Parts: sequence; structure tokens; C-alpha cells
Amino acid sequence: MPQGNNHKQTDQKMDLAKKPKPQYRSAFGIIKSYVGPHRFTFALVVLCTIIAIMSELFQPYLIKVAIDDNLMAGNKEYSSILVICLIYFGLAASELLFSYLQNNLLQHAGQSIVARIRKQLFEHMTKLSLSYFDKMPSGNLITHISSDTEAVNQFFNQVLLTLLRDGLTLLFILIMLFQLDATLGVYCLVLLPITAFIAIAFRSYMRKTYQLARTRLSRLVAFVTENLSGMNLIQVFHQQKAQAEQFNVRNEAYFKANIREIRTMVLFNRSFDLLSNLTIAFIIWIGGKAVLGQALEFGVLYAFITYIRQFFQPINAITQQWNTLQSATVAVNRIWGVLDTEPEIVDRPNPLQIDRESVEGRLDFNQITFGYEGVSPIFSGLDLHIRPGEMIGFVGTTGAGKSSLMSLLCRFYDVQEGSILIDGNDIRDLKQADLHRIVGLVQQEPYLYAGTIIDNVRMFDEAISREAVVRACEFVGADQLVKRMKDGYDTRLSERGSGLSAGERQLLSFARILVFQPKILILDEATANLDSHTEQLIQQALQVVSAGRTTIVIAHRLSTIMQADRIIVLRHGAIVEAGSHLELLENKGFYEELYRHSQGGKNQAAVPAASGE
Repeated sequence: MPQGNNHKQTDQKMDLAKKPKPQYRSAFGIIKSYVGPHRFTFALVVLCTIIAIMSELFQPYLIKVAIDDNLMAGNKEYSSILVICLIYFGLAASELLFSYLQNNLLQHAGQSIVARIRKQLFEHMTKLSLSYFDKMPSGNLITHISSDTEAVNQFFNQVLLTLLRDGLTLLFILIMLFQLDATLGVYCLVLLPITAFIAIAFRSYMRKTYQLARTRLSRLVAFVTENLSGMNLIQVFHQQKAQAEQFNVRNEAYFKANIREIRTMVLFNRSFDLLSNLTIAFIIWIGGKAVLGQALEFGVLYAFITYIRQFFQPINAITQQWNTLQSATVAVNRIWGVLDTEPEIVDRPNPLQIDRESVEGRLDFNQITFGYEGVSPIFSGLDLHIRPGEMIGFVGTTGAGKSSLMSLLCRFYDVQEGSILIDGNDIRDLKQADLHRIVGLVQQEPYLYAGTIIDNVRMFDEAISREAVVRACEFVGADQLVKRMKDGYDTRLSERGSGLSAGERQLLSFARILVFQPKILILDEATANLDSHTEQLIQQALQVVSAGRTTIVIAHRLSTIMQADRIIVLRHGAIVEAGSHLELLENKGFYEELYRHSQGGKNQAAVPAASGE
């Protein structure tokens, strides 16, 4: 199946990612650390909740007073009934007001905490080393930012509010029941073990059905996502029917799990309704006998029945929030697992201070050894020295180590042995921010953000003037492209610069390099996907941006590096040849073979071509 390799790669990443650091804090302990700054707000929430609950629970008691002390007592003073009505209205208004305040205060505090977690999570992700992203699938990280933070949001929106409001409601109802009649209150206490048993029994089963439904939904979403990303393969290999059958299997499994979850919820709710009605019938029987025997006032019985009805609602609500609570605790632990991950590449305690303007651009790769985790070393004792201002071309087959060497220079990874020096300074002694200003990288697929052309060229750094951006675009020949646009430099680009050709995006990336003026420039396959005409424009821009800089060009097309001062041929992580274009052709080695294949025939091996293919 065309999708098989994608499944395998995803599974391998997931296996590598399943190595979280040990969690020494509970989910509630983590949430508590975020709640601390909002202690006053949460204290107000508790106060408002208590007032709202008491306002609600005193309403049946007022009716009891109206029945027993006025209607049943034959009191014909309408003024007392009017007073009770006004107090009842006041309690209803108080309940509305303080419930509103309680919800708004809780939502404000909860949303502030979730926004802080989301901000902290994103900022921490941007600081993690690239090795972390090699192990962790990007879909998981997106889930942390979206779904997991939303689960924490639901904790404050639903779980915390339910636990606080309904927990206090249960407590106050029990107090009111015993205050009305201790004997009937004792009878009601018999219900608690039965209620607890039903809640616990259903909770375990509900958790299983909930987890089953969520798991099958995740599999369904993952399957759809993978198919959408590989739609070209599905159509080329005519896999529509086969993939549709697999989708139907997953969809049917999710449907059955959903139905099972709904049935469980309905059965649970109806069981509580049945228990509530049986309890009311029991209280009416016991209380009715007491009223007929004049041992109990009718108003007390009415209030008792009302409180019993209210008694089961909080239990039902708390039990139904169990799954949300489980999801929130799992989400918090997953978020904390990311936040607890330390970057592998960090600045040293006392980094070397370096004047960027004084950097000459001399590079020394001294006997470096490096390999990715779980993979045999790519480089073993590689030694390479580059003079200031030299243009070096790197060629080699896929997997030779060209891009890995540049990743080490940018310090996306650290060498395991040896050192990389810039002007004699170990790059590990420099601050990463300084290093990335000294070394500029232009990749095969330049990334453009949603924003104006000005913003994309200066990377949203307003310290760089508009005039500097315009000069840089004119310098690399991108100004003609910009002038054709309706709003010129203020034209807003969509994410990834859709609407622009690959060459146009590359020209803007060259302008970006000029604006930031690095002393060392890396072009990583920057012309690999361009047509011949666009490649010539990029070659002209390359001549402009490389002037006065140490320039390293990783080439797919040999025409890109034919004019380089030196060409380094890499094979299996080792330098097998080095020299100018003509020197390497005369050697008739591996480079000559690559060049001959690029020209499409053996007879042209000795003839330098002006263009790439």
C-alpha cells in the first residue's frame, strides 16, 4: 500500500518520542502552581458560589414558611405573604447576580491560566533543539498546543466549576435536610451508600467507553490526515477504493464506540432519575404518614421533597465530569512533559562576547565526529578548513552528509568529538543568537510567513528600516517582482507565500540575507527546484549576496557551484575529492562521474557547461 511507509515512519517517531522524563509532580500540583497568582480571584469565586447556592437553597425554605406559618395557620395577613414573595424574588435575583459573577471570575482566571500555559508551551517549543523534533511527530506538538490546552480549559470551564458549586450544594442540602427534620434526614443518609455505589460502578465503565471512543476517533483523524497528505499517491496508484474500505472500517468502529458511550450515559442518567423518584416516593410515604399524624408540618414535607430533587442533580453532574477530569489530568501531564524537556543545545554559562563586524569568516572543522541518535556516525574525524571570503561548493549523493555538516555549523546539533571554529572561536562558546547572526542559511524551500513583504524580508524586526528592505530587494533583483504587485512592499502574503513561484520566494530569501548581513552564508540546495531561467536570476543574486562573505553552497545542480573557489566532494561522510571544477574534471574521479551524469552523456565529460543540466 502506498501509505505503508508513512505509517512505519510515524510509528518509529512515536516509539522514539515515548521516552518522557519522569514526572515528579501530580497534575493537580502543576495546576496549583498556575492558580497561585489568581488566589484572590478564586477566593471571590468561592464567596460568590456560596452566596449563589444559599440564595437558591433558601427559596424552598421560604415556601415552607409561607405554607406552615401563613397558609396552614390561617393567617390572612396578605402583607406577610407579600414580604415572602419579595424576599423570594430577592433571593432569585441574588442567585442570578452571584452565579454570573462566579462564572465570569472563574472564566477570566481560567482563560488567563490557559493563555499563559499556551504561550509558555509555544515559547518553550521554539527553544528546543532540532533533535527533539526529529523524535516527536509534529502532529503531537500541534495537539499539545490545541487539544491539550483546550482540555485544561475545560477543567476550569466545567470540572472545577462543577466540583465547587455542586460539591458545596450537596453539603448545604444535607445541612438543610437535617435542619428541617432530623429523622427524615437520617433516612436520606441511607441513600448515600447506594448513590455512591452506582456512581463508582458507572464511573469505571464510563471511563472505558469514553477512552475507547476517543482512541477510535484519534485513529480516524490520523487516517484522514495521512490520506489527505498523500492524496497524489492514492490517485496515482488508484487506491481510492482500498483506502475508502479502510476508512469505513475505522468509521464503523468509531460509530459503535460512540453509540456505546451514549447508551452508557443514558443508562446512567436514567438510573439516577429512577433512584431520585424512588427516594421521593419513599419520603412522601414516610412524611405523608407523619403529616397525617400531625407529627410533621406540610411545608416541611414540601421543602424536603424539593431538596431531595435537588440532591441528585449535583451527584449526576459531578459523575459526568469524571471523563473531562481524566482528560484534563492526562493533558496536563503531556504538556508538562514538553515543558520539562530541556534543550540539548544550550548556551554556556559565560558565553564569548564577539563583535560581529570584526568576524572574517574563517571556518575550521577539526576532526569532527557526529551521528544522529540511533544511527551510525555520519562523520568520523572529518577535517576541513575554509578561508575567509572563500566560496565553497559541496556535492555528493543523497546521504553523503552535506546538509548535516551545515546543521552542525548552525549548531542545530553539537559534534560528539572535535570542534567547529569561526575565526578560531569554538561555536559552542558563542551565544546561539550571536552565532545565527553570523551564519545565514538559505534553504531549498524558503519559508515565508503570513504578513507583508516588508515583514517577511526583515522577519518582523521593526529595528530594520523600510529603506533597508527596499535596498536589499533592489540589490538582488526582487524589486521588479514587488513592483508588479498591487500594494508593492505592503502586499500581504499568505502562509508559505502561496501565489509566488519558487524562484520569487527564493529572491525574497536572498533579500532577507542581505538585510541581516551574516558574515558566513549557507545555501542549502537553494536552486534545486528552479527552472533554467529562474536559476540564472538566482545565480545573479547569489553573486551579489556572496560578495565579501564566506559562502558555502550545497548543490544539486553542478552548474550552481562550477564557479566556486573550491568544490568539496563528500561520500559517506568523508571528503573524497577537493579542487576547482576543472581540476576535478581532470582527475576523472567521482566528481567527473557526477558531472557526466548531470550532462546526460559520456562525451561531454570534459566540456564545462554554462548552465546546470
